[in-house]
Parts: sequence; C-alpha cells; structure tokens
Amino acid sequence: MLYTPIKFRNLELQNRWVMSPMCMYSCENGLPNDFHFVHYSSRAQGGTGLLIVEATGVVPEGRITHKCAGLWNDEQAEGFKKIIDFIHQNSTTKVGIQLGHAGRKASTWNGKQLSLEEGWQTVAPSEIPYAEGERIPHALTVPEIKKLVQDFRDSARRALDAGFDLIEIHAAHGYLIHQFLSPLSNVRTDEYGGSFQNRIRFLVEIVEAVNELLDENHPLFVRISGTEYAENGWDIGESVELAKILKTKNVDLIDVSSGGNIHGAKITLFDGYQVPLSAQIKKEAGIKTGAVGLIKTAEFAEEILEKEEADLIFVAREILRNPYLAIQGSFDADAQCDFPVQYERARI
Repeated sequence: MLYTPIKFRNLELQNRWVMSPMCMYSCENGLPNDFHFVHYSSRAQGGTGLLIVEATGVVPEGRITHKCAGLWNDEQAEGFKKIIDFIHQNSTTKVGIQLGHAGRKASTWNGKQLSLEEGWQTVAPSEIPYAEGERIPHALTVPEIKKLVQDFRDSARRALDAGFDLIEIHAAHGYLIHQFLSPLSNVRTDEYGGSFQNRIRFLVEIVEAVNELLDENHPLFVRISGTEYAENGWDIGESVELAKILKTKNVDLIDVSSGGNIHGAKITLFDGYQVPLSAQIKKEAGIKTGAVGLIKTAEFAEEILEKEEADLIFVAREILRNPYLAIQGSFDADAQCDFPVQYERARI
C-alpha cells in the first residue's frame, strides 16, 4: 500500500509518503530564499508523494519567530512560486503549504518569548499566557477574529497563485486555532467560547472561507492535536467529533498530531506514539487521516497502512536525516517510486 497512488479530489499522489511541515527558521520578513529552494527541491527528488511546506504565517504577528515563513504579501508568493515551479518541472511530487497563526506562542526565539522591543504583542482567544512569566496575550475581539478568517483566505489565494497543489490549515500544537479549540486556553463567553460548537467555530469559519477558493484539483487538509494530554482539556473524543464536522465541510484529510497547548504536559514518546489517535479518528469519523510521529522506516509505515490506521504517512525528522527515504524503501519493497532520471544509474 505504501507505494500505491491515492487521490484527494482530483489530485493524485504517487505514493503515501508525505514530508511533514517543519519550521526552518531561515526567512527574512517571511520570504523564502536560496536555502528553502535547495531544501524543498532536494526533498522533492527523494520520491515522496507529497511535500508540505513549513508553518507559514498568514500575518506578520502570526509567525512563531521572526525567522518563520509568511504568505501575507505577493512578494512572498513569488518566492514560493520559484520553488514550486522547479519541483513540478523535475519530479512528480505534489506540494502543499501549511497556513497558520501562532497566537500566544508567537514572538519567540530559541523557545523563549521575545520582549516587545525585539518581538511583538501576542494574541489569543483569552488573556491566558502559554507559560508562567510570559506577558498576557491580547484577547481577540470578534471583528479581529473575522479579520483573521479573511487573512487565512487571502493567504490561501496567494498559495494557489504560487502554484501550490494543496492547502493544510494548522490547528494543532497549541497555536492560535488550537487555543480556540481547547477549554483550557479558551474561556470566552461569546460565540467563540464555552460550548464545543463555539470553540470550533473559528476553525470551521477558516475552513469554509478557504474552501470557497479551492476547486476539485486542490484538496484541503487540517492538522489537529488529537489530544493535549491534560485533564479537562482537548481530547480524542472531541477530535473525533471535530473530524466528523470537518468531513461535512469538504476537508479531505485530518493530519493527526498531538500536544503543544499545555506547558509542561507529560507525553510518553515511542515510535508511532500518535498512530492510535489517527486510527481512532479514521475509524470513528470515517475520514482519511495522516499518521505522524517517530515513524522511521518503510516497514513500519507499511504496517500502519495495512492495519488501516492511516491513509498517509507523514515523516519529519527522518526525512531530514535521509531525504531519499521513500526511494530507498521502494528498492527493498521492489516497488515503483519516482527517481530522478539523472540518478537512474544508482537504482540497481
């Protein structure tokens, strides 16, 4: 199954390998540069069916750090277009982008919050900082929330203009959308807080706004944290219910990660530790899912797919260590995988 094609809307991926979005902290003013050209283009030569560009801020203050990527202006879109055009011309890899807003976890460097002089004021659903000692974020007003929904839509339009094949909305890891989802970080009493339906409203409005732009050739994924490992917090039950709703909103896949919203949460790490979350959402919500988290080998990836615990395999650190993971796995499996014609002599 790992090397069989799969379709989302009309977009066909040649296999089930995905390079997971990973921040590179290497932009200036949100602009991709030569590093990003080499980084993404080289990974596309490695045979993955899909490559998703790192978390990209829809507004300047939505970046995790001042070195993160952005897509709030057309110059940034042009920078991405150069990369995408090369990948499309030299491989069969499809290219997605993860659009996000860091919320109260923005304005940081090396894991620490920057001063207002070095960074910027953070925002959140409620005036609750991520970690003790951090300044209180600004609680977004309803008009500001509506403006951010439009910002996601505008960035999605620029992504399409740049040639991206797919959009992923980042609603995980304790960033702004996740902050709205969780009752521990969202204590609002208006239509964006309180009940489950109110807490998911921001994400649903973003999904609807972005989907207005997408056609049958451009799918929409959403990354969520299946659980935040905290009592009375966002959990797998709510994730399943959210996935059911997102399925009705024309979301094509739930990319299932976990954690990130509660400072100091205890997470037990082991190979494939998030796969059960993907499996439960896939089974109970009846939607395609992506598994991510310490998946290091083609054999393990194949096992996940055979057990129907996911439909795509998202790989992060392992693909930094080995950009040719997908191709090498195909050799062992005697399977077909896109291989640069210039490298054909190394196939055997």
